[in-house]
Amino acid sequence: MAGVIYRHVYKRFGDITVINDLSMEVADKEFIVFVGPSGCGKSTSLRMLAGLEEVSEGEILIGDRIVNDVPPKDRDIAMVFQSYALYPHMSVYDNMAFGLKLRKTPKSEIDRRVKEAAESLGLTHLLDRKPKALSGGQRQRVAVGRAIVREPAVFLMDEPLSNLDAKLRVSARAEISQLHRRLGTTFIYVTHDQVEAMTMGDRIAVMSDGLLQQIDTPRNLYNYPGNIFVAGFIGSPSMNFFDATLIGEEGKLFVDTGDFRVHVPEDRRQPYNNYAGKEVIFGMRPENLHAPQFAPPGIDAAAIEGTVEVVELLGHELHLYVNSGKNSMVATVDTRLQVNAGNQTQLVMDMHHMHLFDKATELAIR
Repeated sequence: MAGVIYRHVYKRFGDITVINDLSMEVADKEFIVFVGPSGCGKSTSLRMLAGLEEVSEGEILIGDRIVNDVPPKDRDIAMVFQSYALYPHMSVYDNMAFGLKLRKTPKSEIDRRVKEAAESLGLTHLLDRKPKALSGGQRQRVAVGRAIVREPAVFLMDEPLSNLDAKLRVSARAEISQLHRRLGTTFIYVTHDQVEAMTMGDRIAVMSDGLLQQIDTPRNLYNYPGNIFVAGFIGSPSMNFFDATLIGEEGKLFVDTGDFRVHVPEDRRQPYNNYAGKEVIFGMRPENLHAPQFAPPGIDAAAIEGTVEVVELLGHELHLYVNSGKNSMVATVDTRLQVNAGNQTQLVMDMHHMHLFDKATELAIR
């Protein structure tokens, strides 16, 4: 088993820098998820670790060994790709055994590893089938099984669930999380889906434009985003943002957007006092906007009014798209609320869950 270290890593294609000073540590047996929009550099970061892309500058370590110049086959890693990359003419058994055969592993050891992996993944009854006779979920499990039999120090997974339908993705997420706990091996997983990241990772590395924006636990990323990008990327629906000014009056502090004005709770004021009179970005997650009659008891509520533009009922929750003057927002409210598009409505914000960001730097104010 081994941890992974990126130490001031850059990747350039000509004059274009696609990975910019990536530095982070992945602990032994940790499940880390790289997440971000397409083109942010997450897959390139993984491919450099695997040895499929050269490092332009900096160092990558697996365990205590710098692997920049180590061939991929000698890095003690196994990788699962988005496309699964199964050999169509081989059976499931032979697909899983192929890498071990290349390494001249004894036949008895190959048979043991393949059958153990097949048992753990529910593939025992499929070992004689060819990939064309498998469903998408079964092919995904075969690709994972092929990696398991290698018994690597580090598992790398590059969007392995992207080709599955929504229902299969949910079950496959659970299977991979259980697999990580059972194997006790370091996992590094790449996805553009923040739901996958939030539900699977011990920690999440959020990337944008080749830069590591923040790395933290799912809970801390959600509750304490470091900047506007992370705040908007983590959470669904996305956090609402409003251009605002902080106003200090008679010993109190208010967030004024021009169309509505809400108070800052007394116990939240301390980090914001120096921004009184300055322009800021005010953030509020949709789930912290409530219909007044169904608001949780004891919240520090600030009321606003607006016009409902769109109503989306998702069964377990109701999304309202509301305009208040020049400000647009999404509210996730109780499904008991009876409201239609075009109605005027009142919402209350739970101000204990407010976020403020510096307008110039886009960093969270703390």
